[in-house]
Amino acid sequence: MAYRTHNCNQLTFDQLNQTVSLAGWVDTIRDHGGVIFVDLRDEYGVTQVVFHDDALLKGVRKESVISVTGKVVKRDPETVNKKIATGELEVHVTEVTVLGECTRTLPFEISESKDTREDVRLQYRFLDLRNPQVHESILFRSKVVAFLRQKMTEMGFTEITTPILTCSSPEGARDYIIPSRKHEGKFYALPQAPQQFKQLLMTSGFDRYFQIAPCFRDEDARADRTPGEFYQLDMEMAFASQADVLSVLEDVLVPVFHKFGKYKRVSAAPFRHIPYNEAMERYGSDKPDLRIDLEIQDITAEVQGCGFTPFEGATVKAVAVDNFTQARKWIDKLLADVEVQTGSKACWVKVDENGNLTGGVSKFLTDCKDALTAKLNLKPGSFVCMAAGKKAAAQKTAGVIRTMLGKRIPGHFDEEQYALCWIVDFPMYEIGEESGALEFCHNPFSMPQGGLKALEDAEGDMDKLLAIKADQYDLVVNGYESASGAVRNHDPEIMVKAFEMVGLGEADVKAKFPAMYNAFTYGAPPHAGAAPGVDRLIMLLTGEESIREVITFPMNKNAQDLMMGAPTTVDKSQLDTVHIAVLEE
Repeated sequence: MAYRTHNCNQLTFDQLNQTVSLAGWVDTIRDHGGVIFVDLRDEYGVTQVVFHDDALLKGVRKESVISVTGKVVKRDPETVNKKIATGELEVHVTEVTVLGECTRTLPFEISESKDTREDVRLQYRFLDLRNPQVHESILFRSKVVAFLRQKMTEMGFTEITTPILTCSSPEGARDYIIPSRKHEGKFYALPQAPQQFKQLLMTSGFDRYFQIAPCFRDEDARADRTPGEFYQLDMEMAFASQADVLSVLEDVLVPVFHKFGKYKRVSAAPFRHIPYNEAMERYGSDKPDLRIDLEIQDITAEVQGCGFTPFEGATVKAVAVDNFTQARKWIDKLLADVEVQTGSKACWVKVDENGNLTGGVSKFLTDCKDALTAKLNLKPGSFVCMAAGKKAAAQKTAGVIRTMLGKRIPGHFDEEQYALCWIVDFPMYEIGEESGALEFCHNPFSMPQGGLKALEDAEGDMDKLLAIKADQYDLVVNGYESASGAVRNHDPEIMVKAFEMVGLGEADVKAKFPAMYNAFTYGAPPHAGAAPGVDRLIMLLTGEESIREVITFPMNKNAQDLMMGAPTTVDKSQLDTVHIAVLEE
């Protein structure tokens, strides 16, 4: 190559006494008076290069890009660095060319960028990515994606790209919309997922489709979710059942976790199937972390009439642990953290050495002691944390309690593994928290279990509608939803009926989903699919706690690109072109 004969980790004793050229960034400079030692860094590693002439390096700062030529020499034994591949060799420089000078003071030391404030890291992401640890995460991501592509192709899937400019569609989150220049007052939308397109591919006669698909959702950030855009391994299969899809994903993902995962233990396929209702009852979440051995118990019957007002007429859930030795301050911190995360208050009791309930709300539970002891298998040293309220709220609060107790009390959290399970039998419908009306619970394109008959039998009966299950499934890994999928509703009659239940008639379905509705009327095969999230998968494999660590150029929590300055204002002429006016309040 023009600027180098070797990479910075490539030199071996085969090159001893040869003249070579290296190129990279100046990582460190150590001036020993007349002899200057420089660690030269490129993507592949580090090599020490030595300058015996100060003038060759005059004015060169750390992080400048240079090319050097010199002789490969064996290091003195006392200077050997076993931590790097080229640690027994060095290059004595005779020529140097500055290719890209660093003229400004660095905002942080490259090697310490992960300890820098996130806003500074994101503003100078191009520098943050020079940190070998951060850089390696992106290279790691590339290897995993290549492996996924290879596995899907080997299993007979065809990679097909789908459009980025499309129409707005109710997928469960807010769309990013784009005004049309040619069609005044009309808008494109960025796809929240290729959902409709991949189903249309099945109606077009393609048997097995996949792509590493970009998805766009205007939603708030979390540690495991980035705002704006993300990528998923999108896949769909014609003439397929739920079992077919789950089997394919198990065949693809188990080798990924074994080959690339931080932890060596991985759940064996087939993964455990947990119905949604069971997951909520036992774990308080449809994303249970099965590395925690604690489970939730329902003590509603045992505590009714005890006189503690929050328990009266409420669902009461409890999590019990044995051999509890934590102090009252620890308990207070637990309760405070639960309230911050859930907005609900928790309460507690302990069991003393005589088997009596003590502390917390124990004075209300004296008459319930025997029933609680039997239900929760209590013994001296047990601790019980409880949540009360409407059923769903009590379940979710107890789920947070379970996670906090499991991770904070030694012996209940087996971290060094990937615990995978399928959550199945999701409700087809739910009552919307904001609307108070019947809404699709998850994916409006899922096939209801029981098909048309189940919908017709439940029509007009809210309890029956809420009891309908969908042929839908989520893959959960260590407490994170890592894939979501369903057997699709490919029958236009069933589709119209399913939407009627949420107040949308046939005309609405035709207007909102014209391509899919029309395609299904021309004969559509049964089909099913799923979409593991690539970003979240990489986060789990690397053991990172923030998804932004494994995305090359992530936005911050406020959906801003601090490096590029997006979002930003645009010229009025650009707005006029797309028929948009910004009104100042």
